[in-house]
Amino acid sequence: MEAQALEHERRLSQSQGDEALKHAIAAADLYMQAADKANTPENRKRLRRKCVELIGLGERLKAGGKATGVASRPPVPESTRPLTTAERTIVLRASRLHGNVFPPWDSAPSSESFSEPGSGDPYTDPSPFSLSPEQQAIFSGWRRPAELAVVKDGGPEGLEQLMTAQAEMDLAQDLATDCSVVASLCAAARHFGPTKDSLLGSLIYPFDRNAMRPEVSKSGKYICRMYFNGSWRHVAIDDRLPASKTDRTLYVVDRRNPRLLWPALVEKAYLKIRGGYDFPGSNSGTDLHALTGWIPEQIFLQSDEIELDETWNRIKKAYDEGNTLLTLGTGNILPEEEKALGLVREHDYAVVDLKREDDSRLLLIKNPWVDSLVWTGVGSSATLKAHTVGSTSDGASNQFWMAFEDVLQHFDSLYVNWSPALFAHRQDHHFKWEIPDKTEELVFTHNPQYSVLSPSGSPVWVLLSRHWQDGELDILRQRKAERDRGDDASLATVSKRLGFMALALYATSPPGTRVPLPDTNRLLHQGPYVDSPNTLLRYNPTRGTPQTLVITQTELPLPAYSFTLSFFSHHPLIITPAAHALPHNTSLTGSWTRRTAGGSAAHPSYTTNPQYALTLPTPSPLSLVLSTSTRDLPVHIAVLFAPPGGGGRTGGGRITTPLQGRDILCASTEYHLGCTSTVSPTPLDAGTYTVVASTFEPGQQGDFTLLLSSTTPNLTITPILPDAAGMLRTPHHHHPPATFPPGTTRIRAAVGLARLTRLSVVVARSTPATAAGAAMRVALERGRGPHRTVLAVSREGEFADAAMGLRTGEVDVEPEGVRGRGGLWVVLEQLGGGGGSGSGGGTGGGGVEVEVLSDGVVRLGGWENADED
Repeated sequence: MEAQALEHERRLSQSQGDEALKHAIAAADLYMQAADKANTPENRKRLRRKCVELIGLGERLKAGGKATGVASRPPVPESTRPLTTAERTIVLRASRLHGNVFPPWDSAPSSESFSEPGSGDPYTDPSPFSLSPEQQAIFSGWRRPAELAVVKDGGPEGLEQLMTAQAEMDLAQDLATDCSVVASLCAAARHFGPTKDSLLGSLIYPFDRNAMRPEVSKSGKYICRMYFNGSWRHVAIDDRLPASKTDRTLYVVDRRNPRLLWPALVEKAYLKIRGGYDFPGSNSGTDLHALTGWIPEQIFLQSDEIELDETWNRIKKAYDEGNTLLTLGTGNILPEEEKALGLVREHDYAVVDLKREDDSRLLLIKNPWVDSLVWTGVGSSATLKAHTVGSTSDGASNQFWMAFEDVLQHFDSLYVNWSPALFAHRQDHHFKWEIPDKTEELVFTHNPQYSVLSPSGSPVWVLLSRHWQDGELDILRQRKAERDRGDDASLATVSKRLGFMALALYATSPPGTRVPLPDTNRLLHQGPYVDSPNTLLRYNPTRGTPQTLVITQTELPLPAYSFTLSFFSHHPLIITPAAHALPHNTSLTGSWTRRTAGGSAAHPSYTTNPQYALTLPTPSPLSLVLSTSTRDLPVHIAVLFAPPGGGGRTGGGRITTPLQGRDILCASTEYHLGCTSTVSPTPLDAGTYTVVASTFEPGQQGDFTLLLSSTTPNLTITPILPDAAGMLRTPHHHHPPATFPPGTTRIRAAVGLARLTRLSVVVARSTPATAAGAAMRVALERGRGPHRTVLAVSREGEFADAAMGLRTGEVDVEPEGVRGRGGLWVVLEQLGGGGGSGSGGGTGGGGVEVEVLSDGVVRLGGWENADED
């Protein structure tokens, strides 16, 4: 039954009008029947939710047919997914911006909102609109449309003309720093015309549905419907516009229809949500998303990965079908290049036509600035007649044809806004993200992640939208002020202060579970990092297999953000927050300091690294993620079995001697920059283990965070005190290190103690003169000769390189236990008995430094030959 419903949905995505409505009704009916027979509450809920979505789609299909007589365009999909309480709160809180409240859109405003006020006083918006110093210099006050008409023409005429274009629009900006907004209006102009599919009818109110143009509001109030911060929202303005003392203008004008004012009203509404007329900058893809709701995609034209033919074919087909809006953005062009090329740096342009002529692929591009530069055609790649490339078109101001190859060479970004009606289904998810500590910026332990399952395998588009907030505007204005003072080189530098974000798709095991950190082996798709508030990921999913979508960021400056994820597809998707592969998680923070940065296991100081006792009360698999605040710091994590005190079968002791392979239960494969991870190959037995976090070289300092995941809720992890913490260090009383006389293999020193004492012996380090690779062992022994007893010994009695460090286990010794039984001795032994400085050599040679660690006072005597033992 569900399979039949999916088939109807497939046909629905390929149909229009009554045919589409028929498939929507059939699919909804089948989902309802399937829900009644579902065997689990989860399936019942999922199937009923599908039924509700299709019923809503059917209602929109009906409404579309009634409004237009025919369904000439597919209906725009809306998310019918029920929001959680937390999501509703996010959307409502995002209504507040720049001291204003922009409530979510529930329905079109009634005509009463725009009727003539009974008091006779027109509506006045109390919201302040800021102006830049340059704008303030020519500002002469806020004027109503009739007042502006008097100024322009010397006498008022019918105000209805203010909403009617008598000729094709030719919009231009002047002193408003909003080239992206005006470029957006220019690019969308062909969709704002008086047709039944006009986007203008859902953008500005009041609107005359018969004439298909905005109406003049008798109250002076206008309401625009704009999409931002996760919702369509009401943006109310009055009809006052900033007038100028000169012939310069502070709002968008139509050069062919100078009395046309609705573009300026739409501009004012958008600038209200972006902070004022001293607009610090945006991009046209973002602006068009707010004005139309069309899906923004930023194509980086300077990327090595761009495919010229595929990109042209994709946008040309969609443009011809009316399914895309196109704009362009330049980069930081040098001043001398600006004049030579006729292009303005860091400026947005509208694309108002596409065509192929002979062997050339051409774009008709419009510069929205009044009396600005026009492409000169210098170095053009086009085979078209030279006088056409770079020239204006049909007398329109600042328009020019440019070959697609030249566009790729001279522009940084192509902004493509796609009609949502290309898809049958949409699903929105809203979430808040508190940006993690710097030590976790390089991993995904706190990143929002979603499991996405496509039963059909048809293409999926995912749009990530960051909600605007006041703090971002403050940053932009501060950085723009620095730029204007000469502190920064470009507006691009200003925008990049807002940080970057991207989307990445991973294959995981189990499928659809969380990704702990970047992993190229499991990465399926990676979107570019953008400084825009929107980024799009397009991909073809694996049918029937959940995949994990990860939201990533770098350098986002504010402590917390809210976002909306919008999924567009031809068939329904099953989307849930991604779960941890291991359900129980705990984390801790630490540091490598001057004392604890011991380096890798190749260094004798490895044992000084931060170490932790990890206790599993029941058998469990284990996952560890180690991350740092330093991107270029090579790090490593290891889980080991280390008996406390160097002996016994219980783990969790401190590693005090170099690692041996059999000690390592799991470890990251190599030292990795910034972060690393490891997973136990099999579940670990219940018990206590030692975790060691290390950097590659001794002395490499930094902070870190360690995340541990397991299947047991009672996992505990505690720091293991540093070597000799709380214990006394008793070095040999002679200043020179312990040395072996020529031909000697064993030396010893007496240990005296007055009470029960716990102690161990450490070969702290060898001096530079000691022979490289000298194999030794150290022991605590009771008595001498054939009756001596070994109480503790390093490395289970095996000889090892002294340079790597040696240590015995800890033992408790009572004075009575050694008195009369030959005494207590530290015994140092080497393989062979070579002479000279290489083996100790009496005076002046190398040696090793030996310490006794104890919880009570001990005395260490002089070294003597012990070969006779």
